[in-house]
Amino acid sequence: MQSTAKREAPAARHTGAASSASEAARPLAGFTIVERAAGVAASYAGRMLAVMGATVIKLEPAGEGSDLRRAEPLLSDSPRVSALFQYLNAGKRFVTCDLHQGEGRRLLDELLLRSQLLLDDTPVAVRPALDLDPAAVARRHPELVYVSLLPFGAAGAHAHYKGYELNVLHSGGEGYLMPNGLTLERFPERPPLKIYGHFAEMIGGTSAVCAAVSALIARDAVGGQFVDVSSQDANVAVGCFAVQRLGDGVLENRHERSFKYGGVLECSDGYVGILTLEQRQWEGLVKLLGEPAWALDPAIKDPLERSRRGGEINRHLREWARTQRVDDLVHRGQALNVPLAKYNEPRDILEAEQTKARGLFAPVELAGLGSVPEFVAPFQLAGAVPPLAHAAKPAGADNAAIWGDWLGHDASRREQWKRDGII
Repeated sequence: MQSTAKREAPAARHTGAASSASEAARPLAGFTIVERAAGVAASYAGRMLAVMGATVIKLEPAGEGSDLRRAEPLLSDSPRVSALFQYLNAGKRFVTCDLHQGEGRRLLDELLLRSQLLLDDTPVAVRPALDLDPAAVARRHPELVYVSLLPFGAAGAHAHYKGYELNVLHSGGEGYLMPNGLTLERFPERPPLKIYGHFAEMIGGTSAVCAAVSALIARDAVGGQFVDVSSQDANVAVGCFAVQRLGDGVLENRHERSFKYGGVLECSDGYVGILTLEQRQWEGLVKLLGEPAWALDPAIKDPLERSRRGGEINRHLREWARTQRVDDLVHRGQALNVPLAKYNEPRDILEAEQTKARGLFAPVELAGLGSVPEFVAPFQLAGAVPPLAHAAKPAGADNAAIWGDWLGHDASRREQWKRDGII
């Protein structure tokens, strides 16, 4: 992607993005991306693109910026510092601009002339009034990749629907399958649940990253494109095995999704997850158990018979697991090729040897809070962890650098725009 046609000079030279050798080696170094994201999905996509080396300029409403800045959970009440916003926006540049005003829309066009990609989650019905209709953007910027990321996509019967984490997860089908396993056994009366946090929206963001990078690769050959990403579509893909089984005539639900034996087991000091799909794994588990008489029954050497006796096997497994310590069990089980692992709490993740070896967290300096560990990315580049450039900054922190130094608008004009509520 180093030779993308008609690309402007690397944005790092104009916008202050890191310019070390390690930064330049990242795959999106030199690309400028404008992000207009009110939601989690597009903000997460922008963050991953920034980690990959792009200069991501977050365009927020004039004034106090995005509502996500005030989203809970909070790191601090006064000043109000959103942990979610800080995570989703590390490493970006921050400008404000009111697209409801003509001058604001003209400023965005200036910015897009210097950019290669627009990442946008503006609702479909609102786009024409803000000059963000895809056809109009394509006429003005034919080389621009326009990545639209909406809960249900920009086309189709539900394109105009609003949607948030709860809606997206359940519309993708995964919520129908939860809770299951041990949780369902303990709380059979619970209704379907969503996964904690913003899982579904981040899956949508991940899909958008893949689409964005693909479109940038193809840009030399085909020019700009409108790329329509749906978070619901991405979450349907997460449930591909349930869809596959439906094709086989099996309708999965939370009562039947569980594996017949194994799953989550409670130990004396925590929980482990165990799953033996292969015969050799079952044989390793029998050895881990100490080869009790019930596990040596010749009949349950047959995997089909084991499935039929799943409830009986689990009663034995749970009675045994309550006498075990997690770390010891994991160590001995791994040595016997038994697929099992500890159920970690957040603190465990931060302190784990594997986490440190992979460099998953990096310290970030937050104003008034000091150094805070922040997850970097779920990947490495060239065998190294990408650096986090900086923490998220206040709304409009880069107005002078972007609107002034890069686009050439002098201080007096910017001050007038500020008084008029344009930036």
